[in-house]
Amino acid sequence: MLSFPEVHDLTDEVRRIFEELDARRGPACRVPGAIYSPTLDVVETCESVEVFVDLAGVRPDDFRILFKAGSLVVAGEKRAPDGAESAGAAFHVVERGFGRFARVLRLQTAVNAAGASAQLQGGELRITLPRIEDRRGREIPIPVTERRTAE
Repeated sequence: MLSFPEVHDLTDEVRRIFEELDARRGPACRVPGAIYSPTLDVVETCESVEVFVDLAGVRPDDFRILFKAGSLVVAGEKRAPDGAESAGAAFHVVERGFGRFARVLRLQTAVNAAGASAQLQGGELRITLPRIEDRRGREIPIPVTERRTAE
């Protein structure tokens, strides 16, 4: 469970990412306040933790990935298709999500975040976090020697 300061820090990071994306695009290109939640899968192997996120239609410049306080954060924006905002346009069927998104995944496995990599291909984001040996909770025997006093 995340503590209050950790949640606050992650909230600030997500807000900062959204502000950075807004500033880069300018006010005319802002995404409406809708919330989009991309689906994801997490697979743990002996070597790594793999996170797969469905980001069809999202360009690499439209999202950021960061690792902080044991949590993986993927945040960004999925833009509505061209023409959706034009005057007189009306959706007849709406099944795809659009807008800002932020997915936070708390990892219980020890990973090497500095060695992480990410690839976006065919609308699927694949994040690979190499595992490291977790030393927490591991039993480490401490030898005891007898100290002799001088006679």
